[in-house]
Amino acid sequence: MKNVAVIAGGNSQEHEVSIQSGNHIYELLDEKKYNKFLVVIKGADWHVVEGARRYPVDKNDFSFSREGARIAFDFAYITVHGDPGENGLLQGYLDMLGIPHGGCNALCSALTFDKYTCNIYLKGYGVNVPDSLLLREGMAYDKEEIADEVGLPCFVKPNAEGSSFGVSKVKEVDQLDEALDKAFAHGPYALVERFIDGREFTCGVVKSGEMEMLMPVAEVISKNEFFDFQAKYDPDFSEEIIPAHIPEELADRVKILSSMIYDILRCEGIVRVDYRIRGDEIFMLEVNTTPGMTSNSFIPKMVRAMNGNLGEIIETIIENKCRLSPPRG
Repeated sequence: MKNVAVIAGGNSQEHEVSIQSGNHIYELLDEKKYNKFLVVIKGADWHVVEGARRYPVDKNDFSFSREGARIAFDFAYITVHGDPGENGLLQGYLDMLGIPHGGCNALCSALTFDKYTCNIYLKGYGVNVPDSLLLREGMAYDKEEIADEVGLPCFVKPNAEGSSFGVSKVKEVDQLDEALDKAFAHGPYALVERFIDGREFTCGVVKSGEMEMLMPVAEVISKNEFFDFQAKYDPDFSEEIIPAHIPEELADRVKILSSMIYDILRCEGIVRVDYRIRGDEIFMLEVNTTPGMTSNSFIPKMVRAMNGNLGEIIETIIENKCRLSPPRG
């Protein structure tokens, strides 16, 4: 049987959420088909978790030793949100070792993690995205010029961060300095983005071999000012409607656009694309190549809404990726 590692944790503030995602994927894997292992990483500390036991991972070849026996992983399913699992670093590491993994490659992951670059790239293909500016920490800027360029209100957010950390909705020019300081606390670049006064939606896509699945469009209704971390992970502060109560024609447009974006970026595995819709205008906000996989996350809910089986989807991804990769030596 294949030795499958589910990698969770990471270095971002989503560390604990990532572990929840990892545990959920681990439980879905059929132990009759796979030898499954949960690998938790943070900084240089990588270890396999088996109950109360911890086994250090040898990062030279992504293996570990247990009771004198060396166990090498044949496949890795990445559930690390943020660095290093969503920005391409972990994917590049696995690619160099020749270990197939369940999501996008290093280039696609790095591109989508950089929100500004990804949006500008997709804009070149005709994808409608909000107007935005990229600011570097320490550079001089004129608040009035920013307001004129993107309008008010606007969103200020870290350019490479997840789960709405460091995000502010700015309604007055004088709020920009504080919002930028908040964003720069999470990285050297901040994205200032035009606010789209509309409804928020998200759509999941998975393609692997002959499997192609466009998931139900979900609407997100936040009880806070916007869909922040609290609204994402506390059901008391948001409402999620799956499938969304929108005309079928509009839902189909969102699905087709999600599939097109998936192909343009050369995505792999399971991806989720976020939108705001104003009237009949669809604005793409960002692409999530390592979406949340807790039992309460969007993708598992979308799969359940279409009477699908997430475990079988993941199994298909594993088998297709391993079929295309040579066995480890």
